[in-house]
Formats: sequence, structure tokens, C-alpha cells
Amino acid sequence: MPYVTPEQIKHAKQMDLLIYLQHYEPQELVHFSGNVYTTRSHDSLKISNGKWCWWSRGIGGRSALDYLIKVRGMTLPEAVMRIDGQAVVVPPVPPKAWETAGPRKLLLPEKNKSNDRVIAYLKGRGIHGTLIDYCLQTGWLYESRYRHNAVFVGFDPQGVPRYGALRGTSGSRFMGDASGSDKRFSFSIPAREKSTKLHLFESAIDILSYGTLELLSGRDWQQENCLSLAGIYRPKKNIEESTPPAALMQYLKNYPQITEIALHLDNDAPGRLAAETIKTILSPTYTVLDEPPKRGKDYNDYLRMVLRIRQPNRMEK
Repeated sequence: MPYVTPEQIKHAKQMDLLIYLQHYEPQELVHFSGNVYTTRSHDSLKISNGKWCWWSRGIGGRSALDYLIKVRGMTLPEAVMRIDGQAVVVPPVPPKAWETAGPRKLLLPEKNKSNDRVIAYLKGRGIHGTLIDYCLQTGWLYESRYRHNAVFVGFDPQGVPRYGALRGTSGSRFMGDASGSDKRFSFSIPAREKSTKLHLFESAIDILSYGTLELLSGRDWQQENCLSLAGIYRPKKNIEESTPPAALMQYLKNYPQITEIALHLDNDAPGRLAAETIKTILSPTYTVLDEPPKRGKDYNDYLRMVLRIRQPNRMEK
């Protein structure tokens, strides 16, 4: 039986069920109406205003800890470790389940009062304060209240949040997307003025790393557009049967002035395959340049080498 400290129990009690499901089991969360949610497993369990009630069983509570013990049948130590250790194993959701669920609403984590942990985390990875401040001021980045994750927000052309990438900041390896995220509108930083060039990356961290390198080289880091694919692009075995990444196609649709695309994907087998596939299948109307980092696996690796900062565990990205 694992042992948990009083501090761990106290911390676990602070997380309500809605926040828990948003972060760690988004496939289980279902919007019922207004500010009321339910779960796929128990449609008589309703979540609202920081409380939950399983009406068919006549039990309820406030916290995710109550839910894991009363509904899931976990012991107290097991439930605390599930929340505190972020050891959530989520089974894949069959595509048909999403087809019948209807449109999904983006559920971004609640904002923390400060962004201190996110700032420290990004600076620790070599990101320049100018870029961090800009993203915080524009609302493209913030620190979540409960887990203190970095939240990178993607917007549609109307300025509506449509995507949220979550990254752990306290030494954890947590990575995920906010529930309801639409990867067609992944994290991006537009050019300061209208530009015909787009720089493509695998992650938000890589965008900020590239921007930092540009800034340190004395160039305008906002001269051209930058877009994240929100993860690794995996083409089909037969390259010719593949379709370009959804985020890229949506961006080109929204910004038809783009004529040149620079691929800054990783220096590993998946990254090289992705770059080759995009060059092969993208319309010949675009000029496509393959520009991986000069050293290291990705642009944050390269930035750290330039700044001589300790290289991260590969799971950090």
C-alpha cells in the first residue's frame, strides 16, 4: 500500500472534479447544458458549480478525490497518487464515440493569479523574456491555477480560443491538450506585418526557441509567421496517400497570401519523414524549404546548445 503525506492529501483535495476530468480524462467529460457536465460512464452523475452528485446512487462531493474514492472505488492513497502523481492512463477513444458526441467545446484550465512558474520554466529552457512577455500579454500563454501547467492557446481568425496545449512546469513530464481542442487552430505567432512566409514547427516550445535565436541574432523575430503542428505529423505508409497536417491546411486557408513555407521539424526519423512527406504532397504553388535545426534534435536543443544550457530529458518536449 503506497504511503501519502498529509500535504499530498491536502493538495489533492483542492482539485475539483471538472478540472480533473478536463486535464486527465477529457474523453470521459460530456457537456450536458449550461454549466452542467456529466460523464460518459455515468449519465446520472452531474457536475456543476464546483460540486458533483451521482443522483442514481444518492452520493456526491466536491473534489476529484471524493469522486475517485466514492465512484471509482479507489483507496485514499491510490486516489491521491492518481491526482498528485499525474499517473493517469487514458485508454484511446474510438472515433465513433466522438462522431456521436457532437461538437466539442474548448475547456481551458482556470488561470492562476501569477505566471511565475511558467516564466521560470521557459527561461530555464532558454526562451527570451521578450517572447515570454509578449505571449503572456496577448493571452497566447498563461499558467493554470491547479497544476501550474504552461497553457499555450491557439485562436481562430476571429480571435476565439480553439486550442490549448498543456505542458508541465515543475519537473513533471506531463503533456496534453485541453479538452475540446481543435488542432486545426494550434498555437501560432503571426508576423508583425503582412508576410508571405510561414515557418512550421512541431511544438510551441520550438516556435519560442526559434524566435529567441532570431532575437539573439539581431533579427526581427516577428518578421514572418510561425505555426506549431501541435505534435508529430505522422503520414501514411504510402506518402502519396497522405494528406497535409490539418493545422497547416487551415492556416493556408485562412492566410492565402502565404507562398513560402520553411519546415523546421525535428532532426529524427519521424521529423525527417514528416518534412519529406509535406514537401512531396503539398501543392507546387508553394515554395517549400527544409530547414531543420543545425544541431540537436529540435530547436530547443539547438537553442540550449547555443546558450550552453543543460539539455532536457527527451520526454520534456
